Amino acid sequence: MKPLFHDEHIAIYNADILDSQLFSKPFIDLIVTSPPYNVGIDYNEHSDTLTYEEYLQFSYRWLSNCYRWSNTSARLCLNVPLDKNKGGIRPVGADLIRVAQEAGWSYQSTIVWNEGTISRRTAWGSWMSASAPYVIAPVELIILFYKEQWKKSYRGESDITKEEFMEWTNGLWTFPGESKKRVGHPAPFPRELPRRCIKLFSYLGDTVFDPFLGSGTTLIEAARLERRGVGVEIDRAYCQLAQQRIIENLPISTEE
Repeated sequence: MKPLFHDEHIAIYNADILDSQLFSKPFIDLIVTSPPYNVGIDYNEHSDTLTYEEYLQFSYRWLSNCYRWSNTSARLCLNVPLDKNKGGIRPVGADLIRVAQEAGWSYQSTIVWNEGTISRRTAWGSWMSASAPYVIAPVELIILFYKEQWKKSYRGESDITKEEFMEWTNGLWTFPGESKKRVGHPAPFPRELPRRCIKLFSYLGDTVFDPFLGSGTTLIEAARLERRGVGVEIDRAYCQLAQQRIIENLPISTEE
């Protein structure tokens, strides 16, 4: 399939990640993505109001496709909620670990991302009573998986500093989220998230993939950090937004 537009180091496909014929051979070294959370967000093309079982089936399909398109030492950084879901509290993070393993991925560890937004809490339960209190954790997860082996099967060049390595191998990351209004997308993640994942888990020149490209944040950081970036996005308007942001943030020329 021809990309919607591309550069020497970046390619964006306006396509459905559930299409198993989208790519014909393995090419991915690192996946950094945040899939739809199924919490009722108003995306243009994707329904974010699936039943929980439908959501897990959807997750299995895209995770299976990404597994087939990944190189043997590929890694997956999966940013998902801890327990948010449309229609009730569910163990989303735990269930997606199980689904990813069913799709072939091996579990490595979990990073807890503290967004520092405890003021967003909306459910107090029984006020000042043990009757029915609600506990809301203002965190998200970045779950780490790998394909066949965690240790890279090849030696490349890293660009991470000693200080960054020491700080980021602590599994509690604290940095703020991103503004929907500023980016122009209903569910953007901050550039700090893919920046850390790319520097910590890949080499210079590796191919970084985002199956839910959205506003293009992963590809911006991949290109800025001298990796190749490939993204898939089902919504054409979001593809155009990603292209615009890439052009604004990087000194590259894209080709239609």
